[in-house]
Amino acid sequence: MTICSVKKAMVLLFLGKAELIVPNEKKKIRTVSKIFEWPSVIRLNGFRKVPYKRIILTRKNILKRDNHKCMYCGRSDLPLTIDHIIPKSKGGDDSWENLVAACMPCNNKKGDRTPDEADMKLRSKPYAPNHIMFIKHNAGRLEESWKPFLFQS
Repeated sequence: MTICSVKKAMVLLFLGKAELIVPNEKKKIRTVSKIFEWPSVIRLNGFRKVPYKRIILTRKNILKRDNHKCMYCGRSDLPLTIDHIIPKSKGGDDSWENLVAACMPCNNKKGDRTPDEADMKLRSKPYAPNHIMFIKHNAGRLEESWKPFLFQS
């Protein structure tokens, strides 16, 4: 399951590699002699082995996962940094479960300590996001016709 461009969806439909499941009723693709349905949801005709889609650990993706809010105080109006829950100097690593978004004041207050040592509490437990969750939260816009296929009916 993934999001692709309309151009790619149309190529897959023309080549017979996919079928149209849900068209977008508000839009059409017009040529000189034909009018085509605008694909909103398509299904591939055959199984295609696709490697497991792992979400890459980047600053941008950590901020998306944390909704661009500090995981200590919840503020979103200050510039955010990335904080190691367990500092690297104490054996912490670069992983989804050890990195969170933090505002500068909270990051400076915590310093080179664990949240318990700094008497700070995380608002939620950090986790490694899955591919479906990232599609749901980061598609830009979520069309109504997609919701049944993203487990949001």
